[in-house]
Amino acid sequence: MITPGEARSGKGHRDENFPVASRLIQPRHRAPILAFYEFVRTADDIADHSALAPAEKLALLDRLEATLLGKSDDDAVGVALRSQLAARQLSPRHAQDLLAAFRMDVTKLRYRDWDDLIGYCTYSAMPVGRFVLDVHGESRGTWPANDALCAALQIINHLQDCGKDYRQLDRVYIPLDVLAETGTSVGELGANRASPGLLACICRLAGRTGVLLRDSKPFSASIEDTRLALEVAVIQTFAERLVKLLGRRDPLSERVHLGKAGVAGFGILGLLWGASRRVGRVFAAGHRPQDA
Repeated sequence: MITPGEARSGKGHRDENFPVASRLIQPRHRAPILAFYEFVRTADDIADHSALAPAEKLALLDRLEATLLGKSDDDAVGVALRSQLAARQLSPRHAQDLLAAFRMDVTKLRYRDWDDLIGYCTYSAMPVGRFVLDVHGESRGTWPANDALCAALQIINHLQDCGKDYRQLDRVYIPLDVLAETGTSVGELGANRASPGLLACICRLAGRTGVLLRDSKPFSASIEDTRLALEVAVIQTFAERLVKLLGRRDPLSERVHLGKAGVAGFGILGLLWGASRRVGRVFAAGHRPQDA
């Protein structure tokens, strides 16, 4: 059987749809975030590997977890993350939650309804933002808004890649009850163009994802670290744009991603929006009424 490192797809943090430890992040925080990313990317590539049997994937994920927990030194990404966690006195819990999600990817190919999908996001998406917040020493009071944003990002990815996930992995994240309500069959995800029913299904899910983004809107303003707050503002802006695209484009036949110009343009909008929120926060703090 191959090693976890040999299962890597070659994809790196610069290839992701959303920023990962961009230059906005304080340099002293980048190393643990990138170590976390490399560990998670390796586990994700194992779960998605086309030539590995489910039992082999689960064994490799167990091996990664053993290295993370100090039971072995077999895998460099596990050793690197373990070292960063020890230096910051951080728990491996968030990484372990993500490993639980990747085990689900191996064994669970369908999702019953929206709540079932959000349950998956609890392990597959929310721990990513929680880890970054912990690295920055942010309050856990930020977690609800973080969780909404991370779940939205995950579902956006699911909708963007719904055809590829079905064709390559027989994995369907679109809830079965929404498919049924729109008169759509799972097999339609394998077509070159979405049917009217599938488009209605995707549009409905994009609308529900938009509600998550409304819940996450206050997130950036609640973050103490200004540079992290600006990064979150940029990500929020990207996500809002992508949800609008998913409401009117066909992910089976059209590109539903931001090109370089879109990334630059909406990145600037996100920075401006985030900066305005910081100014408003400082102004409010400076003009808070004194004790009555």
